[in-house]
Amino acid sequence: MTTARTPRAQRGATLIEVLVAMLILALGLLGTAALQSSAQQAEMESYQRSQGLILAQDMINRINANRRAARCYETYSGAGDDNFVGQGNDPTPCTGWGTSSTRDRADDDMAQWDALLTGASELLDGNTVGSMTGARGCVRFDEIEEVYIVTVAWQGQRPTRAPDDNDCAQGTYGEDDLRRIVELTLRIGNLS
Repeated sequence: MTTARTPRAQRGATLIEVLVAMLILALGLLGTAALQSSAQQAEMESYQRSQGLILAQDMINRINANRRAARCYETYSGAGDDNFVGQGNDPTPCTGWGTSSTRDRADDDMAQWDALLTGASELLDGNTVGSMTGARGCVRFDEIEEVYIVTVAWQGQRPTRAPDDNDCAQGTYGEDDLRRIVELTLRIGNLS
């Protein structure tokens, strides 16, 4: 008597099915890691932009509080000019505007702003680490519009479109598409 063989039920996954599942899992994990890296870079760019806005607003407040010597805060006069504050470029002492006490106050304000731009407010092992990458500040008086333009520039993480309407610290970070800027304006009324 012959007995017919009955097919056995499948008891486990084949090796190919395991390899395909591992490949899908690996691709998913790589995608998640890339997303995390991109999110961290975007977070750093956002953090630096908010720091730049805080530093620009700080200088606006300093100029506004010392209006009689407002022109003492001017550091910037045009393209190719490296009269910016930060990263070893000491501010020029004020002469010719306001009284001696308002000029002294302006000089102190510029020295403090320079320290903030270089990150002196936060130290790690004796190094300044509390600022954006390569932060620099420019203050310009636009005589046509009669406004003060305060700009903070720094080096970004990835190349993007270069800012074309403001040349503060232009050429300082190698390729100009790494330069980031924020700019605020202040108009001081003439009440006389």
